[in-house]
Amino acid sequence: MISSIASKMSAAEVEFIAEKELVEIEPNFTYSKIYLIQGEFGPFEAGMPTIVPMWLAVNFKQRRRARILPPDWMNVEDLQMKKQEEMESKFFTKMPCPHYIEVAQLLLKYAQEDIPKADEVKTLIKDIWDLRVAKLRSSIDTLIKSESTHAKLNHLTLMEINSVRPVLTNAMDQLHILRTNLHHQESASSQDV
Repeated sequence: MISSIASKMSAAEVEFIAEKELVEIEPNFTYSKIYLIQGEFGPFEAGMPTIVPMWLAVNFKQRRRARILPPDWMNVEDLQMKKQEEMESKFFTKMPCPHYIEVAQLLLKYAQEDIPKADEVKTLIKDIWDLRVAKLRSSIDTLIKSESTHAKLNHLTLMEINSVRPVLTNAMDQLHILRTNLHHQESASSQDV
């Protein structure tokens, strides 16, 4: 069943939520704590890693005020294992980050030079995304063919749900209309006899 929150979000809104994920930076400046709606961050000391929201890390990176340290899961070895795990499982596997695709895209766009083997990381993230979306489409196909009205899929991310939302909701609406019409026709036929 699609989460009611995810069913109303655009890709940009999902990315906005992902930008609140915390990442580690290595600032090249010194400053006391900063107080934001999301919480307090810092103190910032040149060369000392600290944790900030993704949007702030990107802002610092764009202003050349910090280097972004990629998350632990964002390395070639871990991603190769995740890809293999996803290929071997018929179910969705738990991702290392609920916003893995958005975080990866942001870091590869704004901090590619901070990511070791960035091209390989990018390819592996895309491979994992493609595997999961293909698995999701296959699940939707099975759902529609089974004539079920709901399904439960664990370990999907908001962006994955969002990628199939328009097709799935439209298909389920059309199936509902067809089933309702068929039910009315059967009711009318049984009353005629």
